[in-house]
Amino acid sequence: MRNPVQWLLSLVTLDISIDLGTANTLVNVFGKGIVINEPSWVAVDKKTRRVLKVGRAAKEIIGRTPPNVVTLRPIRDGVISEFDATATMLEYFIRRVINQSVVPVPLTRVIVGVPVGATSVERRAVVDAAQSAGAREALLVEEPVASALGAGLPIRGVHSTMLMDIGGGTTEIAVFAARKIVISNSIRVAGDEMDENVVTYLRDKYNLLVGQTMAETAKKTVGAAAPLGEEKVMTVRGRNLISGLPEEVEISSIEMREALAPSLKAISQALRDLLEQAPPEVMADLLDSGLCLTGGGSLLNGLPEKLGEEFHIRVWRADDPLTCVVRGAAAILAGMDDHREFLASPERDHRGRR
Repeated sequence: MRNPVQWLLSLVTLDISIDLGTANTLVNVFGKGIVINEPSWVAVDKKTRRVLKVGRAAKEIIGRTPPNVVTLRPIRDGVISEFDATATMLEYFIRRVINQSVVPVPLTRVIVGVPVGATSVERRAVVDAAQSAGAREALLVEEPVASALGAGLPIRGVHSTMLMDIGGGTTEIAVFAARKIVISNSIRVAGDEMDENVVTYLRDKYNLLVGQTMAETAKKTVGAAAPLGEEKVMTVRGRNLISGLPEEVEISSIEMREALAPSLKAISQALRDLLEQAPPEVMADLLDSGLCLTGGGSLLNGLPEKLGEEFHIRVWRADDPLTCVVRGAAAILAGMDDHREFLASPERDHRGRR
């Protein structure tokens, strides 16, 4: 049942939280919940640079556009690479939210999740994009913080707890204690890189060229990080690089483990690098608290088992790992007085540098 106070506030304010992800953009409206969950894609006219389609409509035409239209992700590796396209995408989603309101209300606050490794320039670009889209006040929160809050981790406690958020463009790892990030690591290897691993594997082994959408489908369907109780098989389709003709081949979860090995090795190394810097007290805490996985990449079959066996700690997925960032950001807006300390500065990066 909806909180009556939140419902009344939603009639006179419009506070929204956004997970501006490389793969997907999620929008949560205060008092209503998640109202938008769409791919972070735009279709752009090459000559005029005008955005023609946004979100799901843009992703559906990947590889099927005329020469004058290109489909692209304006967010690459967790940061804005195409500012104008990002601003247009944000404005499109925000206007959809406004149009869904019971009565017209001004947009008050927007809070957006950013990678912990984002520079001050990249953080300012996110704020500018949100303000260009109509936000009166634009706030930032580091994605691991938002994800930890969304996953329900006890980050306010004295004892350390650890989270790994595997998104589309970045993998964020952070250890929390006493409301602060004690130590963190961020690498630009995540879901997109895994898709590229699949494309490379199929090209090298089968001379088969597949698109990103097919590679992503294969990853989600038969991708695995560890041996499965019952191995899976699926058919992938593409173009034979020798004959130039359409072709399909079967690929198994066993092969997918081999295909995804480069990305999984990089993610494991990032976790190892972080743990090697952790104080002994933190390591002792982590033996009890373990590692929580969030983000779309955490859904890869066998990933918790692989990391748990490799690092000798308990590893588990959060409930609904895809929405942890946006739900955590929403929690900050809902309790700003108690959560303001979790906000990130747009002027400084995670090391305090301008």
